[in-house]
Amino acid sequence: MSGIKRKLLSGNEAVALSAADCGVRMGVGYPGTPSTEILEEFSKLGGRAQWSPNEKVALEVGVGAAFAGARTMVTMKHVGLNVAADPLFTAAYTGVDGALVIIVADDPGMASSQNEQDSRRYAVAAGVPMLEPADSQEAYDFFQLAVQLSEQFGTAVLFRITTRICHSKTIFTTGERVAPADAKKFVRDVQKRVMIPAYARMAHHKLRARLAEIEAWGEAADCNQIFHSTDKGQTLLGIIASGISAVHAREAASQADILKLGMTYPLPIEKIKKFAKNYDRVLVIEEGDPYLADAIQAAGVEVEGKPEMYRFGELNVTRVQKILAGDVGEEPAPPRGKPPQLCVGCPHRKVFETLRDLECIVSGDIGCYTLGVLPPFSAMDTCVCMGASIGVGLGLRHTLAEEDARRVVSVIGDSTFMHSGITGLVEMVYNRPATGHVVLILDNGTTAMTGLQEHPGTGRKLDYSPAHQICVEDLVKSLGIDDVHVIDVVKDTEGFQELLKKCLANDEPSVIIARRPCILALKKQKALQQGKEACQ
Repeated sequence: MSGIKRKLLSGNEAVALSAADCGVRMGVGYPGTPSTEILEEFSKLGGRAQWSPNEKVALEVGVGAAFAGARTMVTMKHVGLNVAADPLFTAAYTGVDGALVIIVADDPGMASSQNEQDSRRYAVAAGVPMLEPADSQEAYDFFQLAVQLSEQFGTAVLFRITTRICHSKTIFTTGERVAPADAKKFVRDVQKRVMIPAYARMAHHKLRARLAEIEAWGEAADCNQIFHSTDKGQTLLGIIASGISAVHAREAASQADILKLGMTYPLPIEKIKKFAKNYDRVLVIEEGDPYLADAIQAAGVEVEGKPEMYRFGELNVTRVQKILAGDVGEEPAPPRGKPPQLCVGCPHRKVFETLRDLECIVSGDIGCYTLGVLPPFSAMDTCVCMGASIGVGLGLRHTLAEEDARRVVSVIGDSTFMHSGITGLVEMVYNRPATGHVVLILDNGTTAMTGLQEHPGTGRKLDYSPAHQICVEDLVKSLGIDDVHVIDVVKDTEGFQELLKKCLANDEPSVIIARRPCILALKKQKALQQGKEACQ
């Protein structure tokens, strides 16, 4: 075919290209490493892409688009799926009319995350099929398979990729591009889409029947394939694996036959049973939780899982070889790299120096400023999840003795505030601590940690076109917080220190907005502007 081309792209780029090629009408998500580049690339390819305030809203927008019959893609990292879990579980009941592919990027080894959550558990809990590509070619092919599955069975599909696949580049071929379909007319179907108990009970039965059909489909699907040993002679070892683990296994165990699972829920149990009976030893190789091993063993298939020590971190060829050998000896410590740090000239530096010098108890959050926990600042005491700084800080305020309670400060960034900090402020107004509370919003005008993305407070959309800009101070005041301050901490460090002391002594809730643009964001915006002027 004339449209077929060979390309060298990362898994994220391959997914974006696949979405563009198969006519995805809308891509929506929230930036989070390692998934961020998918929507950015999709936008560059001409796709309609947009950042939402958080993953829950993104999935809700995606569900609405799919209700309208549009092919839709929603992107997030693994912890973002926690935020989106509420609509996910009910969307599994309602089903969809257009394709809905939910891309979740897991981070084994926590290269840039607060946990090693294994999102395969969500597929089982919610009752939606899950596909797992092993390289860029499969990222491209499996995305289109996910679209096919979603439309054929009327279900959302979870598409799980991991850091290694997201960011590694491999050669693959692409096909013809399909133009996005025109918007369909909305067809009213109350029993299908309105999940009151009476309708939801029926929907649950339909969900389980649909999963049984998908499982039967998966038994013969090409995405579940067997790779035979390259060694001559009888093969006594069988390996079951998925994703990047299957790639490592093929390199580490040339003497083994490998069943590589592209669909990891529902599992093709009959295919697995047929495969397993041919070998003296069947070993399951997988990163993260022993999800496959547990499920296969529960189905009555005798397989061997990995030792517990290999549950942690990424796998590689060497670690797979050790699993094959039953080696549970202590692994060498990885070489020490340069610890991350706030950029030289970052406005957050002065903030954390002040918090440290005033010996504040700092309830922190997710973003660049999380690095305030490290020397030379050492000025963060808690960090749980996006938006938790305010709720955790309030809990500390309510229960600590007054002397310590007055030292508590909640620190949150502007993008994180838009993501999930607003409800924390509502809580602060509704259940006010006796000592008041201080929320410090570090507004650097970007989502810096994930690569300088836009958010509702920047006045720009994903493609940098103008958007309505939410004013943080106006929003805060509208909630009934009267003590609101905006300050440039770099220009007035002493003034910030005095302001913080005053707010800590106040019995009313206070919000300080430390506003100064990220220097990297300014550089990026300048380059974009120069590029636009050059094109004119």
